[in-house]
Amino acid sequence: MGRLDKNSILCPNCRKLISMDEPECPYCGLSKPGAPWKRSFAARLLTNPYDMITAIITVNGAFFILSVLLNPTSLGFSSNPFTFLSPSSKSLLILGATGTLPIDQFHRWWTLLSASYLHGGILHIFFNMIALRQLGPFVIAEYGMNRFAIIYTVTGIVGFFVSYVAGIPFTIGASAAVCGLIGAILYYGKSRGGYYGEAIYKQTMGWVIGLVLFGLFFPGINNWAHGGGLVAGIAAGFLLGYSEKKRETLTHRALAWGCIGLTVLVLAWAVLQALYIRFM
Repeated sequence: MGRLDKNSILCPNCRKLISMDEPECPYCGLSKPGAPWKRSFAARLLTNPYDMITAIITVNGAFFILSVLLNPTSLGFSSNPFTFLSPSSKSLLILGATGTLPIDQFHRWWTLLSASYLHGGILHIFFNMIALRQLGPFVIAEYGMNRFAIIYTVTGIVGFFVSYVAGIPFTIGASAAVCGLIGAILYYGKSRGGYYGEAIYKQTMGWVIGLVLFGLFFPGINNWAHGGGLVAGIAAGFLLGYSEKKRETLTHRALAWGCIGLTVLVLAWAVLQALYIRFM
């Protein structure tokens, strides 16, 4: 029994209890789950579903602080609570806001990704991060961390692309990607069916109705990005599948790391060029 305990680990990918000597995880198919580098990586980052979400929230917070510090004299008070203590438009533009203005005039297509990590005020980032904290763990639990990374990244890009096609000149926020998570949950509930699936579907429809009403009654809401992200999330759920029907594959992992790598590169580029523009 003692030997079993010493040789048992949690799979770095699916977090199921397995033997360290397994050549492949019997639950998710991860090759050599007991390899030291995989176990040490899991210990640092993948100990629970909140780790990836915490990382995203931390990056959003860091970008919000940076956007404020780039032009602190621009801080002001507005009648719109979602722009309370907001960074300047210039700060947001050089850090990667998207829309027809940045893309058509400056050819900054990479902003379709970076805009998901920028926010226009304290309440703006607060509500988006609260929604991510609430929805993210469910998507990770039902789709897996790799598919979560794909859904969050791709639906944010698609949402802002729809917004660009619709002619929105200047836009930011994580809400397109958050709506992508809502779409993926919506698909999961409808596809799974049964009492549990229907309950999830009805509860998620409540989020959708809330988003629609929110967009109708509050100024400055990018409904095109919300709608694009939502539909993209439904499509992603259908194309990628969820854990009960299809376990994560090497393709999912490759796409996830591609999304993560691209995000890191784009955000690093945004910071470097913003600092160059501001201080050079």
